[in-house]
Amino acid sequence: MKYAFSNAQMRSADAATIAAGTPSAELMERAGSALARAVADAMERKGLCDAIFVCGGGNNGGDGFVAARILDEAGEDVSVLCLAEHFSAECAAARERYRGELLHAIPRRRYGVVVDCLFGTGLSRAIEGENKALVDFIASGVYCIACDLPSGLRECGIAPEVCVRADETISMGQMKQSLMMADGVDRAGKVTVAEIGIHAAECGAEVWEASDVKKFFPKRASNSHKGSYGAASILAGGAYSGAAFLAAGACLKSGAGYTKLCASEQLFPYAVGKLPAVVLRRFTAIDGDLLASDCIAAGMGSGVSETLYANLAELLGVYTGTLVLDADALNTIAAYGTEVLDQKLCKVILTPHPKEFARLVGKPVGEVLSNAVEEAKAFASLRGVTVILKNNRSVITDGTRVAINPTGSPALAKGGSGDVLSGLLAGTCARGVAPFDAACVASWLLGRAGEIASERIGEYAADPTDIIACLPEAIRTL
Repeated sequence: MKYAFSNAQMRSADAATIAAGTPSAELMERAGSALARAVADAMERKGLCDAIFVCGGGNNGGDGFVAARILDEAGEDVSVLCLAEHFSAECAAARERYRGELLHAIPRRRYGVVVDCLFGTGLSRAIEGENKALVDFIASGVYCIACDLPSGLRECGIAPEVCVRADETISMGQMKQSLMMADGVDRAGKVTVAEIGIHAAECGAEVWEASDVKKFFPKRASNSHKGSYGAASILAGGAYSGAAFLAAGACLKSGAGYTKLCASEQLFPYAVGKLPAVVLRRFTAIDGDLLASDCIAAGMGSGVSETLYANLAELLGVYTGTLVLDADALNTIAAYGTEVLDQKLCKVILTPHPKEFARLVGKPVGEVLSNAVEEAKAFASLRGVTVILKNNRSVITDGTRVAINPTGSPALAKGGSGDVLSGLLAGTCARGVAPFDAACVASWLLGRAGEIASERIGEYAADPTDIIACLPEAIRTL
């Protein structure tokens, strides 16, 4: 398992490392050396003969001056462009040690490698004026490498209008959350973590790898049966039939022993024979058979209604398994009162996309996304639930632990992908996996299936049924 840290956590870790006895200048030398190696490697790989470092006056700029000095002393064709008027002490010292070409005006020529050392993790203001011109110049190169962060990229991967788009980013010390979330995925390009001796005291967000997911798919005993692997019920459909079938279809691939579809009277005739491996039941009321399920997933394609709210309130008050709430279950709770979650006897997992989560917390979507980790964590803690805040890189939290899912593809940007996640999650929980772990497992597998579908079919053409078809390979390759 790896970990990813917020910009604020990394600034604290940097300060703590210095306080513990590692001089700031030494950390800058290590960072500059790592950056120099990356630039030299890119020049060789891409067949490019020159590089220019665009440096600010802070320590990020200092890293650039160190790297430029190392490459200049090695005989490489490098320059530094710096328009700053004020410098940190460390950056000023690094600038003094650099003896190569130093430009104080934006050149007209095009360079092979342009290295973004303009701003680091501390930037909170908009990039304007001559700094905007520098960002435009950075974009003019053949290949762009960002030092630590693409300049302008903010917490949780939010990119303002003016923000560097790098081909490659060298993250100093630890992985930054902003590099793997939201816009950061596209702005950062290929990310490499450079070990420079910064160790974060705070625990960052978990980033699960295949080996972590594999632990939840142990070899099965030959002397086992369907009752050994739990029962999941899909309580969905009504307003939209497709959602229920996608959720149930995904649940069938999860490894659960039973997948039950509890269909409304409206949906039942269309469900007959649709998925032969699913146990099909009419849903008229919450009964003993439904409550005997190890996990229930509800809300997919149900429509927002007081009736659904009443059913959810009843479930929360009497059910003792794991309840997955998605789509219209979330919208219904947002409309009629989130306090119903406080009356639960069961474990609850919520799977909102940003707009659904914004409705739940009563905040604008932009505010949610700009602080996605802390917003999800605060709500999960307040309501005692596990939250999967879905996005290109979903945030998963139970209010204490936090994970950022590293897998995914634009192939998942289709209506119905969330229904697939809900079914897969329900089946995973039914097998006895705890809510937070199940959320990480299901999110990772959905993302990996999306990647496989992209490779086979393409991001444009793949639809949720293709994602379900790719789930077996995503699991088998573990």
